[in-house]
Amino acid sequence: MFDLITRDIKYLPGVGPQRAAVLNKELNIHSLHDLLYYFPYKYVDRSRIYYIREIDGTMPYIQLKGEILSFESVGEGRQRRLVAHFSDGTGVVDLVWFQGIKYLLGKYKLHQEYIVFGKPTLFNGRFNIAHPDVDSLSEQKPASMGLQPYYNTTEKMKRSSLNSRALEKMMVTLLQQLKEPLEETLTPAILAQHHLMPLTEALRNIHFPASAELLRKAQYRLKFEELFYVQLNILRYTKDRQCKYRGYVFSRVGEIFNTFYNQNLPFQLTNAQKRVLKEIRRDLGSGRQMNRLLQGDVGSGKTLVALMSMLMALDNNFQACMMAPTEILAHQHYETIKEFLYGMNVRVELLTGSVKGKRREAILKGLLTGEVQILIGTHAVIEDTVNFASLGLVVIDEQHRFGVAQRARLWQKSVQPPHILVMTATPIPRTLAMTLYGDLDVSVIDELPPGRKPIATIHQFDNRRESLYQSLRRQINEGRQVYIVYPLIKESEKIDLKNLEEGYQHVCEAFPDCLVCKVHGQMKPAEKDAQMQLFVSGEAQIMVATTVIEVGVNVPNASVMVIENAERFGLSQLHQLRGRVGRGAEQSYCILVTDYKLAEDTRKRLEIMVRTNDGFEIAEADLKLRGPGDLEGTQQSGVAFDLKIADIARDGQLLQYVREVAQTIVDADPTGSLPENELLWRQLKRMRKDNVNWAAIS
Repeated sequence: MFDLITRDIKYLPGVGPQRAAVLNKELNIHSLHDLLYYFPYKYVDRSRIYYIREIDGTMPYIQLKGEILSFESVGEGRQRRLVAHFSDGTGVVDLVWFQGIKYLLGKYKLHQEYIVFGKPTLFNGRFNIAHPDVDSLSEQKPASMGLQPYYNTTEKMKRSSLNSRALEKMMVTLLQQLKEPLEETLTPAILAQHHLMPLTEALRNIHFPASAELLRKAQYRLKFEELFYVQLNILRYTKDRQCKYRGYVFSRVGEIFNTFYNQNLPFQLTNAQKRVLKEIRRDLGSGRQMNRLLQGDVGSGKTLVALMSMLMALDNNFQACMMAPTEILAHQHYETIKEFLYGMNVRVELLTGSVKGKRREAILKGLLTGEVQILIGTHAVIEDTVNFASLGLVVIDEQHRFGVAQRARLWQKSVQPPHILVMTATPIPRTLAMTLYGDLDVSVIDELPPGRKPIATIHQFDNRRESLYQSLRRQINEGRQVYIVYPLIKESEKIDLKNLEEGYQHVCEAFPDCLVCKVHGQMKPAEKDAQMQLFVSGEAQIMVATTVIEVGVNVPNASVMVIENAERFGLSQLHQLRGRVGRGAEQSYCILVTDYKLAEDTRKRLEIMVRTNDGFEIAEADLKLRGPGDLEGTQQSGVAFDLKIADIARDGQLLQYVREVAQTIVDADPTGSLPENELLWRQLKRMRKDNVNWAAIS
């Protein structure tokens, strides 16, 4: 049996070098194995043949058996089309083609039996089928048709006549070449215990299912395997890490923490904050290295929890460090923490790319002597020149902005790995958290501090701009401030910046007595900070911005967030932006402005935003609408291989189930040495695209 993984796709009969080049580039299909694992996205039932007299205007795709009675050419020039009158004796239907007329006239003969497949529509009182599939009866045996697979293809592929049908033919050829069963990728014990179809049978049935039941079994087998290896990968490394790395033991809660708690705490902790602090305290004293994800909506008080965790490190003679994704955010954390610690003898320093010269030297020296107890910064913190006397705890804000590789460098800053606390305001659905951050324990702050009112969200069409501006004026007259956000999406950056500039001009004209400031990512940092300052200080009443404000600025007096072209934002991003207001005690508003014409799922997205403020509900919905997006590579931990068939949003229950199966195996065989599991560890190794130990770093 030839090896599917090493056999180049161009050697499959019917492919050749030119088609292979298109498959390489468009679908990343290089080998026969890649082709075999390129699964259909839908199936159409071709087991039944209809009579023409049964056709009505509501039918999906159907197939008919009959003959062509005559051809006629209709229209002129670009409007020209070929119409074939097709009959099965019970009625007549028109087959219509707009292209390739000469070729078709040569290919199809009158009064020969054909199987026709397509979607019937009613036009001028007659049924027609546009661009149908037409096969001679000898090519298509109705009994063997069953469910026909449909494969995703790109425009470029279609131009090289590599449509779904062409891929289907390649699959037929490939499966005919598989004379003996493929090597199994799961152990006999797992197959038997979980009633899974053998691999070869599953692959045959995923492409050409003989029945709906066999298709279901094939999908289940392949999804099970895919999710099982993702979880086995995460759990294996978590186990490794727990065995290899000891954590620093923070044995006491001491004077610094208690002074802060009794004298500086600005308000009562919520029950959720207390619960999370207990979980963190337990980790820090356990002797295991903490790896915890702290989730909570914007404004739920994560920074306070992080600070109190850092004070525990200080009480045990360790330093703590906090990393933020942008200078603005690092600066803000620094200001907030300095304010929290006012009057206490704790040295906090800020280190970003723009801290230079003598100031920088003094900070670096203070870190080495241990005098700097808390360091707050951006990526600058992980540069080789930054070294600590005893780094015990690292807090990482907005985890998804830091690649795993960047976090890896923190580990070299300490004799043994510091404790890690990761904070995110992006609520992550449980199924996704288990996959992306499967090796992190999760804590959730699920209540807002007392006195906060939920933000009222309103969807408004852009033809009602005058009434929108009137309500903004009312808010400004009451002394509030307003954000107006424009999309800035990479692909159409030029157009977007133009929209922002025009929008800015327009707002200045509509509000002549207000100071309007403007912020976008293309501005120089100093320019950006100066504009931000105008808003933070209250001098400017309106800030026109792109999504650079999505993480960051805390302006309690800002009570309205207007999001222009809201249809161009994802749910999570809309939720993040909305969280920029509602930080004071006043009622706050988020206004989503869109065009009148909206796609169905966009409408759904906006309805969800208007209905709920619950970040987790929004994240679940986002995952279902958009799919998990790019879970790949060094951006995230967890998923070390592409998902070809499983869908994290829809297969949540299966994910949970296979995680337990994988956990049982890792618990019984932590070193990966039991002979009955040898196949699993071998397969896992084969599947890992790169053998960098990412999980040891998250």
